[in-house]
Amino acid sequence: MTQMPASADLVLETRDMHMAFGGLVIFERMNFSLRRGERHAIIGPNGAGKTTFVSLVTGLLKPKSGAVMFEGRDVTRLSPQERVKAGMVRTFQINSLFRALNPLESVVLALLEREGKAHLSLRHVAAEKSLIGEAMELLHQFGLDRDAYALTEALPYGKQRLLEIVLALALRPKLLLLDEPAAGLSTQQGHEVFARLAHLPQETTILFIEHDMNLVFSYADVVSVFAAGALVLSDTPENVRKSPRVREVYLGN
Repeated sequence: MTQMPASADLVLETRDMHMAFGGLVIFERMNFSLRRGERHAIIGPNGAGKTTFVSLVTGLLKPKSGAVMFEGRDVTRLSPQERVKAGMVRTFQINSLFRALNPLESVVLALLEREGKAHLSLRHVAAEKSLIGEAMELLHQFGLDRDAYALTEALPYGKQRLLEIVLALALRPKLLLLDEPAAGLSTQQGHEVFARLAHLPQETTILFIEHDMNLVFSYADVVSVFAAGALVLSDTPENVRKSPRVREVYLGN
C-alpha cells in the first residue's frame, strides 16, 4: 500500500464508511484518501461498489455510519447541491444534458449557476459578455467551439460526453468525479477525452471510474482497486499492474 498522505494534502477522505441496502452490505469499513492534484482511478469488477462509492462521496447516498471528509470538513450530511457549492462536481455513466439547447447556451447556464445569477432572464443573459466569452473558451479547450450553436441532441455521442465534462468544469470544481467518462466511446475517442483531461490544471483533482485499463494505466497516477466492497490496493499504476492480488480479483493473467 502507498503511504498515507499528510492530512494537509488530502482533498477527500472516507473514514470507516459503512453502507448497506437492507441486509446487503456494500462497504463494511471503507477508508479511502485522495491527495490534492491527483489523477486517481478506481477500478474493479462489476458489483465492487465503485459507483455506490462515488454516490456516497457526492451525497446522492448517505452512509449508515462513518464520515466523508472534503478538504478537512465533514460533509457526510450535506446535500449534493451543497457539495457542488463546496467544489465537488460529478459526471455520470449516462450523460444528462440540456438536449434542446446548444452547447453555448448550456455552458452559459452552468456559469450563471456558479455566479449565483441563475435567476436572470434570457434577455439579460445576452449582456453577460464575460460569461459568454468564458463559455466559448471552455468549449474551445475541448474542441467543441465549432459546435457551439448546434443542437445538443444532434451532436455525436463522443461530443456529448465532452460537453458533460465542460459543464462540470464550468463550476470550477476542486474535485472532479467522472463515472466512466469513456463509456460508449471508441478507443480513439476515449484517449481524446483523457488527453484533454490531462491538460487540466493541477488544482483540479480528478477521481474517475474506468473499465478500460489502457486508459487507466496511461492517465492515472494512482489506482485504487475495489473488490467485494473493499479497497484491495491503492498504489501506482505499475505496482497495481504487478500485484498478484489484483490479478486474482480483477485483472486476470
